[in-house]
Amino acid sequence: MALSLVWALLTFINPSTSIDNIITWSTGGCGPDLGSDPSEPTFYDDQNLSYAFGEEPMKDWDLKRREWLKLHPSFAASEEKVLLVTGSQPNVCKNPVGDHLQLRLFKNKVDYCRIHGHEIFYNNVLLNQKGTGFWAKYPLLRASMLAHPEAEWIWWVDSDAVLTDMEFKLPLERYKDHNLVVHGWWNMLYEEKSWTSLNAGQGISGSDDQSALIYLLIKEKDRWADRIYLESEYNLHGYWLGIVDGLDKIGEGYMEIDRAVDLLRRRHAEKMSLFYGAMREKHMKDRGFWKENVRRPFVTHFTGCEPCSGEHNSMYTWEACWNGMQKALNIADNQVLSRFGFVHPDLLNSSLVSPLPFDFPA
Repeated sequence: MALSLVWALLTFINPSTSIDNIITWSTGGCGPDLGSDPSEPTFYDDQNLSYAFGEEPMKDWDLKRREWLKLHPSFAASEEKVLLVTGSQPNVCKNPVGDHLQLRLFKNKVDYCRIHGHEIFYNNVLLNQKGTGFWAKYPLLRASMLAHPEAEWIWWVDSDAVLTDMEFKLPLERYKDHNLVVHGWWNMLYEEKSWTSLNAGQGISGSDDQSALIYLLIKEKDRWADRIYLESEYNLHGYWLGIVDGLDKIGEGYMEIDRAVDLLRRRHAEKMSLFYGAMREKHMKDRGFWKENVRRPFVTHFTGCEPCSGEHNSMYTWEACWNGMQKALNIADNQVLSRFGFVHPDLLNSSLVSPLPFDFPA
């Protein structure tokens, strides 16, 4: 059935297409070698290796990982291999629209990873029954690191966070001498010693999630500070309440840039998105559109909205959460759909799309 469908589409596009012209066999290439695994022993063959969090810590991980990469050289070519890790609860959402929102939030992360060439792992089970809530990510991060030694970076994104700038490329070169990157402010951490000075994840999670990391950074600064990068130059974490009302105006700024630069309106393949994204970034910087609340936030995190359970923080209304998520998801989706020739004309109506006119927005 699948082959018939592909064949039908190809003959519809070009009636003269023959099966001999489209079926080819791979004769090798420069990508990762997925067809073999050397017999030499690695850390995987250690019967004492545990993927579980809280048991025997992994010793000499850098050495063991280097040895694995030596045996698998096709995976060692890039220092920008990223594994995005996210997840949700193992049960059906109580909120009637919760599962729908979880699907859209996951699609958003899949879209970003496809555009940027990142891998993604979505987990919906508790790997440690004691590690619930904010702590559920730590067993998952340990297991992900062991399962993916080829990844240079493990990037955790909370399930209720939206990647709202699909063209933004993580500045990984900036972090090459660090082991951990979190959103935070140096002066608030080391001068004011504030627990709100950083976010140990993608959201404002409260002192129970962050206190251990902050304690180490304050009390053992000489030991840990040089290994942890506090990122404040862009929204690695963006609190939704201060973002969503300005998304329409931010979008107008991008339209202004596209009207002024003919090449940015050129139709192109999705695979070329990063090329045009880098071009747009340059023009935005030249025009002073690089500042916060003028450019798209990289991450918009709906902390406190609890889309799955619906038990949102009492300081918000569900309507505000719902409308905010629709806006954020659709402004991100428009950046994807535009490569397919369509757009959401109304950011509060997710089901409506319209064809994108040629040379839009001239």
